[in-house]
Amino acid sequence: MSSPFVFLADAPLGIRVVVRTSIPGGYTDALGFLRGRSAASISVETRHGLVTLAMEDVVAAKEVPPAPAPRPRRA
Repeated sequence: MSSPFVFLADAPLGIRVVVRTSIPGGYTDALGFLRGRSAASISVETRHGLVTLAMEDVVAAKEVPPAPAPRPRRA
């Protein structure tokens, strides 16, 4: 299993990812599309907007499948 840093450095921009980061008191996840990266941070486009995450706070990261299609409404 590769480290999250190796995965994020090698992953193509535009793939759907989940990135877990440490925050005071626990962890939080960002789910969305990988939009940018540098040595110090990555950018993930979530459904709430673009978030920038510090690489030093990253605990885990992986590619995730596309979101499921919306369910049809009941009549």
